Amino acid sequence: MTTVNGGVSFWYAASGLPERRAGLVGEVEADVCVVGGGYTGLWAAYYLKQAAPELEVVVVEGEFCGYGASGRNGGWLYNGIAGRGRYARSHGEDAARRLQLAMNDTVSETLRAAAAEGIDCDAHRGGVLEIATSPAQLARLKERFAHEQAFGADQVELLSAAETAERLYVPGALGATWTPNGARVHPAKLVVGLAAAVERSGVRIYESTPVTAIAPRKVSTARGGVKARVVLRCTEGFTANIAGQKRSWLPMNSSVIATEPLPAEVWEAIGWEGREVLGDEAHAYMYAQRTADDRIALGGRGYPYRYGSRIDQDGATPDGTVAQLREILRKMFPAAAEARIDHAWSGVLGVPRDWCATVALDPATGVGFAGGYVGSGVATTNLAGRTLRDLTLRHLGKGGRTELTELPWVGHRVRRWEPEPLRWLGVHALYAVYRHADRHEHARTSALATLADRISGRG
Repeated sequence: MTTVNGGVSFWYAASGLPERRAGLVGEVEADVCVVGGGYTGLWAAYYLKQAAPELEVVVVEGEFCGYGASGRNGGWLYNGIAGRGRYARSHGEDAARRLQLAMNDTVSETLRAAAAEGIDCDAHRGGVLEIATSPAQLARLKERFAHEQAFGADQVELLSAAETAERLYVPGALGATWTPNGARVHPAKLVVGLAAAVERSGVRIYESTPVTAIAPRKVSTARGGVKARVVLRCTEGFTANIAGQKRSWLPMNSSVIATEPLPAEVWEAIGWEGREVLGDEAHAYMYAQRTADDRIALGGRGYPYRYGSRIDQDGATPDGTVAQLREILRKMFPAAAEARIDHAWSGVLGVPRDWCATVALDPATGVGFAGGYVGSGVATTNLAGRTLRDLTLRHLGKGGRTELTELPWVGHRVRRWEPEPLRWLGVHALYAVYRHADRHEHARTSALATLADRISGRG
């Protein structure tokens, strides 16, 4: 059996791609128009209808709900949020701590809402395990552990090499951190189920309807438009496709492979009985999960960015990237070294210039947005959706300030990315440095990697 490459993602392999809903034809009106049928847009629509059923809410999606990162990610539902350190510097540590605590709660809220809507997304709350395989990685792990304690993630545990091995066997693992604030999910089952729940609540969803422009109270497409009092842009990695947004967020590629189902003797050698979602402390980091049908799904950056913010539509992944991910699989899980790779795919995530996730709504125009999750969006989208709900209700005169609208990521402004070719050169140079550091650093973090963090805005 050959590896399936592309086809959106492995997560749709068993069920097939969803049947598409009808597209928009002509002009329609609504109270709220959500642009983008991924997690962010669907959660915003879901919570809006829960809070104010009388609102007319419309979702406009260019392909089908879950076509982008929501149907392609690694299935990490966890409490990480991009930009926490920067928000601590700009708003104070108490504000950053409130944001972190909100993210801790978001893991539980996402699972609660999915269960309430009868969405079976293979959820397993085994927590998050992040390992270190070199002294430099261990130093970063311990530093991050101290930060987690300071920012309210005090349920994090620091594990020794022996304690790590009790959970799973990774050659050379020197230690790990573990937090209960994480779960494995099947991304496509979650987004397909969420779209169905949103539609049941009375939201109109138009698919196969690419949006060409967003303006105050108006969303334009090739076949019609939507007039709405509030417009919410929830396009994440596809934001560059919207007129005037080419340099707002960079569409960063991430790629994943999924093995065949592994036999019991392989799992006996690996362990991983807790089915934690798994990451590491490399600069060009990996992420993985043990799926419900006992595969390993493992991802990483691969080819990070295409010139001019171009987006590969069907998830096709370069052979070199597949080989890189296979090599990571072999190093981390020798018992699975000969496992067949059943599927490889890629998708894009949104990266702001300062690597900070953001949610906002302009009271002067009624245009809002959320995104820039930098790869931690499975849970962050839920918090963003609830925050967009509160901001929208306030704008429509149906609510006031809430705890969510006062979090430090609300209304954050960030400068645009550099024009080409600087954008392409910068991103590829950045990841070349990170990969060099991962290959050669040992006792301490590479000075080049630290410099790259500062220049890129990541640090």
